[in-house]
Amino acid sequence: MFRRSLTLTIAGIATLIAIAVAVLVPVPYVILLPGPTLNTLGNDPSGQPLIKISGHQTYPTTGHLNMVTVGFNGGPGVRLNIFQALRGWLSPTNAVVPEAEIFPPGQSAQQTHAQDIEQMASSQQTATAAALTELHIPYQTVTVVISTHPGYPASTVLKAGDVIEAVNGKPVTGPASLSSAISAHPAGSELQLTVLREGQTLSLQVATKDSGGKPIIGIEVQQQYKFPFTVTIDVGNIGGPSAGMMFALGIIDMLTSDNLTGGKFIAGTGEITPAGQVQPIGGIQQKMAAARSAGATVFLTPSANCANTAGAVPAGLRLAKVSTLSQAVSDLEALKAGKSVPSC
Repeated sequence: MFRRSLTLTIAGIATLIAIAVAVLVPVPYVILLPGPTLNTLGNDPSGQPLIKISGHQTYPTTGHLNMVTVGFNGGPGVRLNIFQALRGWLSPTNAVVPEAEIFPPGQSAQQTHAQDIEQMASSQQTATAAALTELHIPYQTVTVVISTHPGYPASTVLKAGDVIEAVNGKPVTGPASLSSAISAHPAGSELQLTVLREGQTLSLQVATKDSGGKPIIGIEVQQQYKFPFTVTIDVGNIGGPSAGMMFALGIIDMLTSDNLTGGKFIAGTGEITPAGQVQPIGGIQQKMAAARSAGATVFLTPSANCANTAGAVPAGLRLAKVSTLSQAVSDLEALKAGKSVPSC
């Protein structure tokens, strides 16, 4: 009898220890879940128009062109335990992924969020460029110095905010053409840069320096745009690049008299390039769930994400797969007319 009681006591203690370990010891996973969804034709979180356009005629819009997002539980400083991870795994709308997929090793949640906010700002500029490209409205592309590297030639010549217009008289059309123009000359060469600084055009000499067998001048640059009118997008504290296509569609709808939605509730996702290519994104299953929960009946899906939608499309949600902004516009026109469009 004593031995049996001892065995039960030991088993009970072991169970309690196992439960305590499961609760207290964190696991390196993050739960992805449906996040907020905002109508690009509607208002931002503060109640102001999400997209504002000034300096160009705009037209009334109806319906919804909703961007969608993914929320998460867990991450650096907010680690999950095994029970929380299992609960997330069992949810039909959530996903459990390794923490390293969301937060690079050694990077805090705050640093990751700051990067996401930068990506969102960049995606808004790119979306405006894509929309204007689709509408054949001309704009300028400029290459702007973001920073210089100490110890390299450019650090004593160039400043943040400088626009590099040409190298040795050859126009610079973007970061890639700038890199090619610099690489075309051996380390130690003197380059003549045409630079726009605070409204003044300057001619500056910068030498190249070897770095890993490659000639460089020591700068970080970013492609930016000069648009013929002002487009402002405000989504509050939401980050990431995946709303680009929906921003572009919202801008197009506001700049044209033909209502793209026909009053329907459309949602979608996809990173956009200035040329209008729609690129794949993460969290497609959570974004579909968020869209349907908000009331969407059609979901514009990047073609490259179609395989990720299998078995996870919410009831009542129709998918339209798109690979370009032009196709997305055509699909919306077809849907408005009651026609069929390609689906996943």
